[in-house]
Amino acid sequence: MSVTVLYFAALRERLGKSSETASLHDATTVGEWIAAQGRVDPALADAFAGSGAIRVAVNKTLADLHAPLTDGDELALFPPMTGG
Repeated sequence: MSVTVLYFAALRERLGKSSETASLHDATTVGEWIAAQGRVDPALADAFAGSGAIRVAVNKTLADLHAPLTDGDELALFPPMTGG
């Protein structure tokens, strides 16, 4: 099973890529996927450090780290928005 992962803003710059297709393996939630990817790729682990500050959307709907992931989902990861 796989998901399309989109990286935005500072995450995209830090990782040097805007998207990728990633395997889910045993991950069933956003948080589990982030933890699993961090163990495999040190750059991702560094980018996701303090992942409570990362905002996520699954299939264009804002979600949290407990959101389920299924085959074919689109997972978007971005830093918190600011404005004024």
